[in-house]
Amino acid sequence: MLTQEQLAHVAQLARIDMDEAELQRMAEQLDAILRYAAKLSEVDTTGVAPTTHTQDAVNAFRDDVVQPSLSQEQALKNAPLHNAEAFIVPRVIT
Repeated sequence: MLTQEQLAHVAQLARIDMDEAELQRMAEQLDAILRYAAKLSEVDTTGVAPTTHTQDAVNAFRDDVVQPSLSQEQALKNAPLHNAEAFIVPRVIT
């Protein structure tokens, strides 16, 4: 079982401030998660091949071939806002 002291130690290492109520609630929640994950070790996986995907996924690689691209003028042609060199977009970071 995960104790509040263990969780407080991990929180201190991660530089996370938690009061007693948060430590109690988080310790209970993390303990439930860890107990649930521990049940997976009880499952008999003999004869089950390891997988990384649930589907048979195959990468469709292609040769990297240089092809002509749009000119700067063509790229800016239908942009709602632009100057002679680039797109003008609203500021995202203030």
